Amino acid sequence: MKMFASQNINLPVIGSNKKDGTRWGLKERLLLGLTFAEYKQQFQRNPVNWLLFLIFFVGVPLLLQRYIFGLASVTHGSNDYPWGLILGFGLFGMVPLSASGFLLGTTVSLFGREDFHPIERLALLNGLLGYFFAVVYLEVDLGMPWRLPYPMVVSYGTGAVLFLVAWHVATYLSVQIAEVLPALFEWLDKPNWKYYIKRITLGLTISGIILSTLHQGALGALFTYAPSKIHPLWVSTEFQWIHFLCSAVFAGLSMVIVSSTLINKFMHWRCGKAFRENLDKMTLGMAKGASYAMITYLVIKLVAIAHGRDWEYLLTGWGLYYLLEIGIGVVLPMMMFAKGARDGWVGLVRVAAFITVIGIIWNRLNTSLVCFNWQMYHEIPHWKEVWLTVTLYALYFITYRFIVYRLPIVFDWKESEG
Repeated sequence: MKMFASQNINLPVIGSNKKDGTRWGLKERLLLGLTFAEYKQQFQRNPVNWLLFLIFFVGVPLLLQRYIFGLASVTHGSNDYPWGLILGFGLFGMVPLSASGFLLGTTVSLFGREDFHPIERLALLNGLLGYFFAVVYLEVDLGMPWRLPYPMVVSYGTGAVLFLVAWHVATYLSVQIAEVLPALFEWLDKPNWKYYIKRITLGLTISGIILSTLHQGALGALFTYAPSKIHPLWVSTEFQWIHFLCSAVFAGLSMVIVSSTLINKFMHWRCGKAFRENLDKMTLGMAKGASYAMITYLVIKLVAIAHGRDWEYLLTGWGLYYLLEIGIGVVLPMMMFAKGARDGWVGLVRVAAFITVIGIIWNRLNTSLVCFNWQMYHEIPHWKEVWLTVTLYALYFITYRFIVYRLPIVFDWKESEG
């Protein structure tokens, strides 16, 4: 795409009109301003597309096998290990990484930090797609997606955590869709439509704060259903909800740093001037917030261990593994965030963000899979389950890339004069 953008003065598409004053048609916008032959050429030249084709070539038949022959045909799931890799990564891992939506929305809309405005829509998109595909992962694990409304509107279980999680996710997804709609309306050349959304922006932001914080905490509270099965270092009946909530703060900020870094590196032609010029400053600002959240998380984890009197577990093999997770996944990036934010080392901050994202996924897999039934045998995920997890993430990647390529997420849309 960079080659075509350098050869054509009308590319990339950043507004309703071309340089000569004519308007872009919907088909042209979908094809990024290219002819079908040019679009096909750039599609074939991208090696990532061939890798995605290979993933789907194997993954789609496995997905069909799961729905035709059942979950047991593609996983090692059992009553002992009900939460496998699909949920461990897709639900418990992606949800905290999607907390960027309410974090940046609150920062810009509620606290008036307009200096973060160029990255706000990217954070909202991260939140929307992260939560949406968490539901996709959940439905692949549960099956029968047509019965999704049943536990929400038919069989009420108001005292169940899963009931709260279902309603929180559904309502928060609605809020996030509304927050991303202005970008879609601009791309469709319907600027008047977005004014209706702007009128309720503050209400949407406040709703997002309430729903997302409640959901992050409720997701952690799920593990209190089986406190005796999970290793005591990874579960605390009194503090589990705040562990998940607090870790989601630095996870969401780190995910924004990672996604913005990758977009600026590999989609530089699509980034707008405001995004490019302010990216380093915004990255350092988010690093400060992440470091504060991390030190808070460490203190709460320490309090939980003291409250549960679990000090002796730290001297075991599991304790060393726990300290390894905390050391690599939290303490190391926290120090890197603090050092980078203080001295302006943007590169150090970005490395710390990548480590943090891996650390959060590591923690969620430990809680839901590795340290589950720690006194029994350990489940090794089936290769088909691993491939299915990668396939669904590849679908997430394609959707993410499709939107960022077209909608004004990291650039400002130039509307027609009319």
